[in-house]
Amino acid sequence: MLIPTIVMGVLAIVFVFLAYQKGGGVHILGLKAAGTMLIELAPLLIFAFIIAGMIPFLVPKEIISGWIGVESGFRGILIGTVVGGLMPGGPYVSLPLAAGFLRVGASVGTMVAFITGWSLLAFSRLPLEVGILGWKFTLIRLGCTFFFAPIAGLIANKLFPGASVI
Repeated sequence: MLIPTIVMGVLAIVFVFLAYQKGGGVHILGLKAAGTMLIELAPLLIFAFIIAGMIPFLVPKEIISGWIGVESGFRGILIGTVVGGLMPGGPYVSLPLAAGFLRVGASVGTMVAFITGWSLLAFSRLPLEVGILGWKFTLIRLGCTFFFAPIAGLIANKLFPGASVI
């Protein structure tokens, strides 16, 4: 995590400098906007990391192995796909949960399916999608994208069997 932190720090400094060079107090407005986002997102991040940190201590490894571990095979990938699609919230919720499950033995394929299902299926936004684009388009999109998450999970399991990534 050191390298990404350094890269983001350098980018932040460069952006503040560029905003300062632009003049008119733009850099102050940008820093205020960043502070507002921090205040809004900090509670969500804290709770998501608490949940991710508790998973290893609350969920027995045997349950994880059977349902979403390497032994679960395609069933685990389907579970990851569906749960990912049902997962509300943005990356601040889903990514820490995936990290927590990986730490307690979830297979790489299942978590790839989970994250792919979360990003492609997003059942929580279906009412808005149906309202704006219509139910026919929404069904077509779901029908076309549902298979990507399981396929991505199968590929991950095939290319990285038993990989310990965290």
